[in-house]
Amino acid sequence: MSQKTAAPDAATSAKAAKAAKPTAAGGRNSLARLGPLPWIGPCIALILLVVVWPVAEMVLTSTHKISGLGIDFGFNGLGRYQKLFSDARLGTVMTWTLIWTVLVVGFTMVISLGLAQLYNQQFPGRKYTRWALIIPWAASVIVTSIGFRWMLDEVAGVLNRMMLDLGLIHGAENWTGDAAHAKPWLIFVAVFVSLPFTTYTLLAGLQTVPGEVYEAARVDGASSWQTYFRITLPLLRPSFLVALVINLINVFNSFPVIWGMTQGGPNTDTSTSTVFMFILGQTDVGESAAMSVVNFAVVIVMVLLFLKVSRWNEES
Repeated sequence: MSQKTAAPDAATSAKAAKAAKPTAAGGRNSLARLGPLPWIGPCIALILLVVVWPVAEMVLTSTHKISGLGIDFGFNGLGRYQKLFSDARLGTVMTWTLIWTVLVVGFTMVISLGLAQLYNQQFPGRKYTRWALIIPWAASVIVTSIGFRWMLDEVAGVLNRMMLDLGLIHGAENWTGDAAHAKPWLIFVAVFVSLPFTTYTLLAGLQTVPGEVYEAARVDGASSWQTYFRITLPLLRPSFLVALVINLINVFNSFPVIWGMTQGGPNTDTSTSTVFMFILGQTDVGESAAMSVVNFAVVIVMVLLFLKVSRWNEES
């Protein structure tokens, strides 16, 4: 009796195993049809959460009239944009933003290229100078900016004290009290805090250049300048473009340096578009959101134009 019962059980198990194989294969095929989606899905979700959603909210907010206290007076269409573009301060702010971006990025790239070239050489103490370069990067930008503001203070600033002692000035200067004095210092501090990232990016690019290329150039009789302009710079192009694009975006959107040193003043004379956006938000959130949309559009257009002109995806 037990033998007869065991036989059907074995047959049933075999049938179940056969039926399970297509199911498992079907599950694997379904997963394969999804391709890389299970792997990139979390990244897409994160982008939607931290980029797309805030941008959508920003655009929606710019169509509402909202007071500085957060009171929403309802849909206002393009009213906030009309108010923004009729603001007499906007032209001055955008002009200074353009000058600020070009000068800070330009000085940063030129100085960083020289520093990267220096740090790519062998010399005593190179390791320690590389460490020292990290300090402006490791410190908070707002803390660095406030430190420079106190250094430039008219009453307690160390710069005035030193220059008075050396007889370079006859009276204490208010270095951040007016735009003419403040703007050069703002550019200096912005370049100072931008150098570490840019220098290390270019240094990484320099260290990927094969030594055999330089050996071949020397054998062919190329001079140092010919080697630099015809070999080093072309091979450094990918790293240079990455550093340049990231600096353009960061400097254009920079807030801590200007806010920490002058808060955009006096009036709005040292305000870039990002600082101006924050100032507008204290009285009109809708207009501030409109300024944010303008900033976002300018950054996108600026980067696309740069990539188009630089032909970033073409081989050297």
